[in-house]
Amino acid sequence: MNKKKIFFIVLILGLTTVLLAYKMYNKPHINVANSSANIILTANKIVNDFTSDENAANTKYLEKIIEVKGVISKREIENGKGIITLKTNDEFGSVLCHLSEVASKNVNAIKEGDVVSVKGICTGYLMDVVLVKCEIIN
Repeated sequence: MNKKKIFFIVLILGLTTVLLAYKMYNKPHINVANSSANIILTANKIVNDFTSDENAANTKYLEKIIEVKGVISKREIENGKGIITLKTNDEFGSVLCHLSEVASKNVNAIKEGDVVSVKGICTGYLMDVVLVKCEIIN
């Protein structure tokens, strides 16, 4: 009797794990271009929020669509994808915007020193705030 209970518990846990993994794998991707931003702010504000209280900033920004306005300090293409860096008042922190495939095609239309608004999904903070699947708004 005891072996049967253990077998059924393990079976139920295994099936639950497989079901959750299947749902996560097939989770629909967010289309940033067609979605509205949850939060609109400046590059300085988001970097300051992360440097002052990273846990609170994670709760506020992580996995949300953020629109950030700032001055381009660097633009580059890496593995066919455009990346722009928005400078801030923080010497060590900036906002790294990994552009979508569509936005990457237009990376040459912008230049360093331009003021832009970028919409993307915030994935966290590693000395820089990182946004992915970014679209250039203006």
